Amino acid sequence: MAHEFELSKEIELDATPEQVWEAIATGPGVDSWFMGRTEIEPGEGGRGRFTMFGGTETSTVTAWEPGKRFAYRSDENPDGLFMAMEYLVEGRDGGSTVLRLVQHGFLGDDWETEYEAMVTGWDLYLHKLAQYLRYFRGRPVTVVSAARPHAPESEKAWTAIKDELGLAGTVREGDPVRLAVDGLPSEDGVVDYAALPDFLGVRTADGLYGFIHSGPKRGNVLVLGHHIFAEGTGRERAESAWQSWLARLFP
Repeated sequence: MAHEFELSKEIELDATPEQVWEAIATGPGVDSWFMGRTEIEPGEGGRGRFTMFGGTETSTVTAWEPGKRFAYRSDENPDGLFMAMEYLVEGRDGGSTVLRLVQHGFLGDDWETEYEAMVTGWDLYLHKLAQYLRYFRGRPVTVVSAARPHAPESEKAWTAIKDELGLAGTVREGDPVRLAVDGLPSEDGVVDYAALPDFLGVRTADGLYGFIHSGPKRGNVLVLGHHIFAEGTGRERAESAWQSWLARLFP
């Protein structure tokens, strides 16, 4: 049975409306902070594509007012389910911008779990958007994704991840982190988003790293969603290295 839903979020960003528009309404911009890979054909009626872990969703742009309003609607699934997004961009004095988003559509039988995941997930990704605009705006990005289905439950999984990152006890924003992955350069960074047992965000001089645990209701899946802004980063090599990191951590 389909369940209709709607959620909204708002965030103030240290960027101009034009810079925010570039980040939310172009493929390269969205790739710099959101999961997966996105393509957007500009203009009302333009087509969009979102690809992650081999699956692709398509959509149509339903509103296109540069610097002000951007909206799109996904193509309907065979069962009639769809998602629609609307972004409203409002400039503020001093060069900042307020971004409002509204997401609505229909979810399936497990709609409560899906809805909860979207609500908390948007908090993470809007924070990542703010970090991108503040620290990495305009830099080319390499999107790195990896996943470990059927990982240990939250407490055990986070204990292993924290040990690997040099963290202990209660994790707080600003805690120092060491990223050491076989086959990739080691990096020092800080925790920039601490929302365990769901999310952990790390920022280095050249990247935003996201660690996500789905929880038992969604199969205890560990997902890595990294955005690397270092020149010359090879996506395939980086994804292989992080996938091996997950396999070593959770054999």
